Amino acid sequence: MNKKSSLKFSICNELFQGWPVERVFEYAARLGYDGVEIAPYTLADSITEISTKRRNAIRRAAEENGIEIVGLHWLLMKPEGLYINHPDEFIRIQTQEYIEALIHFCADIGGKVLVHGSPHQRTVKEGWSPKDSWDFAKETFKVCLKTARQRNVIYCLEPLSPRQTNFINTIDEALQFLKEVRHPNFKMVFDCRSASASEKSLTESLLRALDSGYLRHIHMNDSNGLGPGFGETKFEPILKTLLKNGYKGYLSVEVFSYDLDPQTLASGSIGYLKGILETLT
Repeated sequence: MNKKSSLKFSICNELFQGWPVERVFEYAARLGYDGVEIAPYTLADSITEISTKRRNAIRRAAEENGIEIVGLHWLLMKPEGLYINHPDEFIRIQTQEYIEALIHFCADIGGKVLVHGSPHQRTVKEGWSPKDSWDFAKETFKVCLKTARQRNVIYCLEPLSPRQTNFINTIDEALQFLKEVRHPNFKMVFDCRSASASEKSLTESLLRALDSGYLRHIHMNDSNGLGPGFGETKFEPILKTLLKNGYKGYLSVEVFSYDLDPQTLASGSIGYLKGILETLT
């Protein structure tokens, strides 16, 4: 990390398909990343299958490589059938119980942030009441946030583009939801790719998120689904805005397209971002 800057860089582990998480920690550290963000489904079909011994080993491996486990994302990819705002109460209760298990796992391995994207497990289906879906989601998060507070982790809602889901697409919608739930451990993620699709201006929407006091985490990705520097998205204004406003959280490289090998994407992304940072600090 640039010593003159408060910005920290992490990378999401699912980019390294098939790599043991220990290898991801070692490689990320070698490239100069400060942290790694973990998608639970890359470790097990259900997080409840991961023993205390294995959790301790994951935490220790990160520490040995000087890597901070930032937290978790892609929370509800597996197991199948989870849904935060499903009309069926039994499905919602199952989902709440699994989210609580994720919160415990995150804290056990040293993570501080859970990023709730999971578009397919929140989309309001045809025939469902939008108001009920909104209220059911609030119910789910209110139940789980008690555990988040107990384990001292921050649970973050991620606005996603309309091509991914029809439930909470914009910064303003996310802020409205957060304000209605009103919990100190409930914050927001800014995802550059989704904001490119949902907002009129990346930097203006980022400023709204910063000014709200709810912004806790940022996903750095190009509008084309690749990492920063591999497309048309301009990241210099984003970094400049973050520096100017004293953002101190993580900037986490997230990739959706795997046409390039992980080494190229991981090294190219951090090289590009740190190159910008050098010119700004």
